Amino acid sequence: MSVPYETAACEPPDSSDSPEEHLARLLGRALNSFELPDETIRRLDCALAHDGSLHSAHHGAGLHRETYRHTWLLADGSATTLWELVHNTTPGGEPQHEVYVDEEELRTATARLPLPPEAPDFELPVTAPAFTLPAVRHVYVPDDSPDHARRLLRRAENADGPDAETAALLSTACAHRITQAFGRPSRAGRVALCFSLYEHAFLLGDGGEVSLWEVEHTLTPDGRHMCEVYASEDAARRAMERRAAQGC
Repeated sequence: MSVPYETAACEPPDSSDSPEEHLARLLGRALNSFELPDETIRRLDCALAHDGSLHSAHHGAGLHRETYRHTWLLADGSATTLWELVHNTTPGGEPQHEVYVDEEELRTATARLPLPPEAPDFELPVTAPAFTLPAVRHVYVPDDSPDHARRLLRRAENADGPDAETAALLSTACAHRITQAFGRPSRAGRVALCFSLYEHAFLLGDGGEVSLWEVEHTLTPDGRHMCEVYASEDAARRAMERRAAQGC
């Protein structure tokens, strides 16, 4: 059994909210968010999806407490959970929010609350969270991806590369992967012998994906290595064909 997070006393989330927005709201309302480990926050900064649900509740004599389970799916396929405790300290008082990284800390915090033992209580089993994700084509490795994108664009020598909007998007990347592209025989038969084509796929903070296509070759007057970068595979392969037609 699972009780949707929207039924809880906390502010109901908008289904269109990003994982970062869910995290920002949770940290903003929790009185003890400053106690969370920095490493936990850094991992959650690159989350792909969020799932929240009511885990348990205790009500009686004007006092209440609820606990919520917040789980984020990360770029490396793992998940991180934070536990939120919501309670009032006086009958009819404003709710206060606290957040903890594990259930043991949550139980310790819950035990100190002045709740009457005769109050009704229930606890839901912990079930696997249900994430709604856009299709992700790659397995990414978290790294200094914005810097990788900047260095790639900086060494590109072609004038018809990705525009400023694409570069701005890549400043939000939290992971990337590089793969060599093969296949799709070219009209210029010797293209595969003269060029290397790489896809630099970037995972953005909102779960979106952007790819840059890097063409490497030595078809230069002095035979030096040259790098060109394009916003699509088609544009990259057309550039390869044009240069191959000029002489490979």
